[in-house]
Amino acid sequence: MGVTERKGRERAEREQRITATARAIAASEGWSAVTIRRLADEIEYSQPVLYSHFANRDAIVAAVAVEGFSELAAALEAAGRLSEDRRTALQNVADTYLDFTSAHPTLYDAMFTLPTTLRFADVDTKSELQAAFAALAAVVPSSKAESEIATETFWAALHGLSTLERSGRIRPGARDERMALVIDGLFHGEELGAQQRRSS
Repeated sequence: MGVTERKGRERAEREQRITATARAIAASEGWSAVTIRRLADEIEYSQPVLYSHFANRDAIVAAVAVEGFSELAAALEAAGRLSEDRRTALQNVADTYLDFTSAHPTLYDAMFTLPTTLRFADVDTKSELQAAFAALAAVVPSSKAESEIATETFWAALHGLSTLERSGRIRPGARDERMALVIDGLFHGEELGAQQRRSS
């Protein structure tokens, strides 16, 4: 192994340690407890070392968010692949998404709530974010032309429901009924779109 390759691996390992520590602190104490000073103390790096990897706390949150999107994408892809038909695939992916948000609340906050420099729906969107969106799009019933809109609507419904569930603002026992309405709406929208295309 060359010097450059070794240094690159060591840098990646340090960054992984920083993000893992940030995730652990956030999971136990909340994101407000995650500071550069706290991270430096926990992992015994100097603050300048941390700043040599991440410009600020928001950059660490963004790195954690990217990890979250990678993990979410893998979970959604697996849920879609293991399904027998399109409706079951949509249901399984929806359940997996909602379970992910429940199991990893502070990680989900990094992905969607806390300020980061991550860009969505843009040419500069990171591949991990694109993969998560693609995993949703793979099970959404729609024409190719309407795929992005239908997927965004599905994603918005999942995000809204998960956020309301976590905050205790909707009844937790009615998740299945709510998801059935969302799924029925997506399939009905596909049928209407097909009818309109045939009549035009």
